[in-house]
Amino acid sequence: MSSTEEAVVRVEEEGNGRPGFRRNRRPCAKLANYTDYETDEDDYTKGKKTRLRKNSAKEDKKKKNNDKINEAAVRVDGGACLDKEKGAGQVKASDRMPRFDKVYVSRKRVRKEEEEEEEKKNMKKKIDEMVSQIPVKLCNRPRKIAIDNNKKDDEHPEDNAENSDTNTCHQCKRNDKERVVRCLKCKKRYCTQCLTAWYPRIAEEEIVKKCPFCWNNCNCRACLRLDTKMEGLGSDLKVSKDEQIRYSKYIVRRLLPHLKEINDEQIYEKEVEAKISGLELEEVKPQDANCHADERLYCDNCKTAIFDLHRNCSSCTSDICLTCCLEIRKGKHLTCQEEMSWNYTNRGLDYLHGDVKFDERPLPAWEGIETTDDKLNSEDCVKHPSMWKANEAGIITCYCGAGDLELKRILPDGWVSDLVKKVEETAEASKLLDTREMVTGQCPCFNSESHIDMDKNKSLQAACREGSDDNYLYFPSVTDVQEDDLKHFQHHWVKGEPVVVRNVLEATAGLSWEPMVMYRACRQKRSTKHETLLEVNAIDCLDFCEGTVNLHEFFAGYTEGRYDKMGWPQILKLKDWPPSKSFKENLPRHCEEFLCSLPLKQYTHPLSGPLNLAVKLPENCLKPDMGPKTYVAYGFAQELGRGDSVTKLHCDMSDAVNVLTHICEVPMKDENEKKPEIKKLKKMHAKQDLKELFCSVANYEEKMETLENTSEEEDENLEADGGALWDIFRREDVSKLEEYLQSHHKEFRHIYCCPVSQVVHPIHDQCFYLTRYHKMKLKEEYGIEPWTFVQKLGDAVLIPVGCPHQVRNLKSCTKVALDFVSPENVGECFRLTKEYRLLPPNHHSKEDKLQIKKMVIYAVDKALKDLNRSEKRSPPESNKVKEKTGKVTNRKRKN
Repeated sequence: MSSTEEAVVRVEEEGNGRPGFRRNRRPCAKLANYTDYETDEDDYTKGKKTRLRKNSAKEDKKKKNNDKINEAAVRVDGGACLDKEKGAGQVKASDRMPRFDKVYVSRKRVRKEEEEEEEKKNMKKKIDEMVSQIPVKLCNRPRKIAIDNNKKDDEHPEDNAENSDTNTCHQCKRNDKERVVRCLKCKKRYCTQCLTAWYPRIAEEEIVKKCPFCWNNCNCRACLRLDTKMEGLGSDLKVSKDEQIRYSKYIVRRLLPHLKEINDEQIYEKEVEAKISGLELEEVKPQDANCHADERLYCDNCKTAIFDLHRNCSSCTSDICLTCCLEIRKGKHLTCQEEMSWNYTNRGLDYLHGDVKFDERPLPAWEGIETTDDKLNSEDCVKHPSMWKANEAGIITCYCGAGDLELKRILPDGWVSDLVKKVEETAEASKLLDTREMVTGQCPCFNSESHIDMDKNKSLQAACREGSDDNYLYFPSVTDVQEDDLKHFQHHWVKGEPVVVRNVLEATAGLSWEPMVMYRACRQKRSTKHETLLEVNAIDCLDFCEGTVNLHEFFAGYTEGRYDKMGWPQILKLKDWPPSKSFKENLPRHCEEFLCSLPLKQYTHPLSGPLNLAVKLPENCLKPDMGPKTYVAYGFAQELGRGDSVTKLHCDMSDAVNVLTHICEVPMKDENEKKPEIKKLKKMHAKQDLKELFCSVANYEEKMETLENTSEEEDENLEADGGALWDIFRREDVSKLEEYLQSHHKEFRHIYCCPVSQVVHPIHDQCFYLTRYHKMKLKEEYGIEPWTFVQKLGDAVLIPVGCPHQVRNLKSCTKVALDFVSPENVGECFRLTKEYRLLPPNHHSKEDKLQIKKMVIYAVDKALKDLNRSEKRSPPESNKVKEKTGKVTNRKRKN
């Protein structure tokens, strides 16, 4: 019977008094190396499906009966023949007939059963022929049960049945393991192989009492993708009404000066419009810009986000912010209109490792100038010089020449002015002036003699500045940072000092941040809810270029290390991973774990932090991406000098918190062979640097030799749990730091290890990492130094906005970072926004993503509503507000 024929055989059974019936023959794919005593045949008896088993009790009983009948037949037949041979005389018919009938019936039954047996063999042979022609896919493990991500694990019968005999492991969903450990609380089972692989630090006795599922730290694939709220985790922040009122008063106090600054800017533009139109100030009514909630409007001249009043050309739809309008009327365009080109030459791997003879030979025809940063070639940059002009009356003519710019608004007319009046009225009523400041008195870090009290173990020495009292950083543990300690934190935070909180992972459920656990949570081939995440774009720290790497290979190198063909450690890092989607969508359980670890949730919580201004934006408003994001990178304790695992000097757009969740020390492979090769390459690097970077620097070789000797001792003294080396500069030292980088920029390398040829902004370019040598030179020439400390596993670093900082990974590290906006640092956000607008139009830091002015307005409005205990809804962003649906758009009309 061919494979295309129907696998159905009709069998006639006469002995049971039934007509023939159909038996469906289905091929069965069995496990390799697995003994199954069940046949693939299905027997339908009385309308019910039953399995036929070999050597069953029924067949054994039937076989015994057949043997008895055959023995009886032999005895009867054998007796008749014996009588004839002996000549015993005539036999009566009455005596002979019963014996003849008995023999006849026995032989008939035997022949019938032989025919039935032969028929079954033929039928079995036909079925085997059919099965052999059907392709069968063998697997090494039983089929997994499909799991619904929205369904709780305790709804699965194989895990929740208390009296069930199944040994299905909750971790791997296999039931063929020799030994499993059963939890007495939830009845789930974990096989010993999974416990050894994924929970090596938990004893089996503890699993019996309370398994990882009960502890909310199970890292099986189903639990990692469970996007429902876990009971018992402290990821949420509950704020009482009294606390909310106290926080609201603090916000209004801090934001009132900035709100007045915004209001004065708008009033000035309205006065100009009143002069142009011949109206009174109160009569000026700007037109509605019809900007929807899911749109972000940018100035076509400086790329600053427009939140309310602006001027617009009805012909070419150009939008100009109020700051640019003021500059145009004064005839001083401070913004840069010319695009910059960051050109770096790809000279190959030999040049990266110190080939000093490269400059003596010409470049191959296929090599040349390449730009590696796509952001530097933005298509949204201004492609024309500024041609907006203003007359004596203040009317601005658009560069297109089609007409004048009209004053338009996004928010309800006069809303900002009304907020200022409400705040002043509240202050006059002594509701704010009589409220005691949250930050008062002397910092608790100092004793009665105004010296650092080291007995409290809450201070960390991070600098050695002479004549300064800020060499120590606030260094509490996670148990110290409670409500009573919030004022202590604000003593340091209001001065712009970073804070390091220890052991924040102790406040979590203990979910594993191992790289392979995160890999299993993100790895997806096809799914309706998760996108494909099999490859990632990683940055090579040697030349700072991006390349595609398999996700599994990347995480394998995270723990085992990678080397290029020259024997140099290949250090890769992932930035802002997972890509495209939010951290919560790709890693829901890890996101929940991270929220639990956040210290000072009043500031840092991204959803309910009462002092986080980013939370104050309405739901239908287009919000900036504040994270969280993961940063995964390789690292070595030794400062290699070239290709180190670093995040170069930069300044974030807002405050940030960075938690070190996992570290892994990567041993040097073939230490006897690798170390000599690395030392040889470092000598080549130093020779190349001396020729290209430090040829005019006096005593450079002596200083480097001294630093190399001291650096080896410092590397050996690093703590075993140290993961990353931080350098954070003070705000008051920014001007001197920028001056140093401007004068020494040719001593640094960037993309393709090429020397930095030009500087647009020393910090926002993100081209520099200050090594031990440069930090020493910086202190010698300008007398400044950063706060330098080692971030250990479980440490959370809170960085105030406006503080330039850099990081070097001493081991393979996994960090999770989150941005937030505190009321104390709004002034720095304003300052950075002004710096961003002066950058060239194609600079990667040009775009104003934070929209701090818009955030201030909504924060003050929300605080006033809390103070007045009003149930009124906050005013919409426009008269035609649409709910945020579909894809978010950034409206840049001219571009």
